[in-house]
Amino acid sequence: MTTQSIRLERETAPAQPRRSKALSRRALGLLLPGVFVLAMEAGVRSGLIPANLLPAPSEILNTLYYLAQHGLAAHIAVSVLRVAAGFLAGGTLAILAGCAVGLSSHAEAVLDPSFQALRAIPSLAWVPLLLLWLGIDEAPKLVLIAIGAFFPVYMGVVSGIRGVDRKLIEVAQLYRLSNPALARRVLLPAALPAILTGLRNGLSLAWMFMVAAELIAASRGLGYLLSDGRETSRADIVLAAIVLLAILGKVSDKLMLRLENRLLAWRDSYANSLQGKQ
Repeated sequence: MTTQSIRLERETAPAQPRRSKALSRRALGLLLPGVFVLAMEAGVRSGLIPANLLPAPSEILNTLYYLAQHGLAAHIAVSVLRVAAGFLAGGTLAILAGCAVGLSSHAEAVLDPSFQALRAIPSLAWVPLLLLWLGIDEAPKLVLIAIGAFFPVYMGVVSGIRGVDRKLIEVAQLYRLSNPALARRVLLPAALPAILTGLRNGLSLAWMFMVAAELIAASRGLGYLLSDGRETSRADIVLAAIVLLAILGKVSDKLMLRLENRLLAWRDSYANSLQGKQ
């Protein structure tokens, strides 16, 4: 099935069946969490699960409602802004470094060994060093998030460029494209799927590193709520923050996936054929 036929099928397919299929897929996605929530509620209510260690989902909802009335929106906004700023900085640097390494063997020899060594350092190992260098303000938090986003994006860019089909390069050389034109018109478009996958992975790690970052003397944010719930032995606050992190991570990944589908709509791939059947 060609790309043109996929698009034609999407345009001519009735809208109502597509909506019903999309709703059924969403319902299937909610099936497993729904079963888990019901089992958790039943276990706590029956006394099989200690309520002080694992509160019932209804209690977590009450905690979320209470937090919503006492500044929860500010905590969410701070965390989202930190992730956005750190991801933007780390992702931009990763794309530049990945392009340099992917396009130049000399840059690879200079940069890649150091990047691979730094990639193996755990996130929490950066915390004391960043505190010594940058203090306890916003700077160490943003730098830590940027570090978390950098390496998945960098790996995606490098692997995408190095994995471009050699026949495309040979055709471009037959047309005598210059090196900048070759990178702009052949290498980067062909590497775009791997780059976007790296960006999705980098965004996920940015959320993970945000939690570690907000343990650095933060007074606001979802990571602060996690720390506060632990210090006050409030498992409901901890679980409420975890639920919010899961929701925000899922929403941001969904937005990135939509961007990926839009930018890669030209691909004649199995994924696009599946979307054409939906």
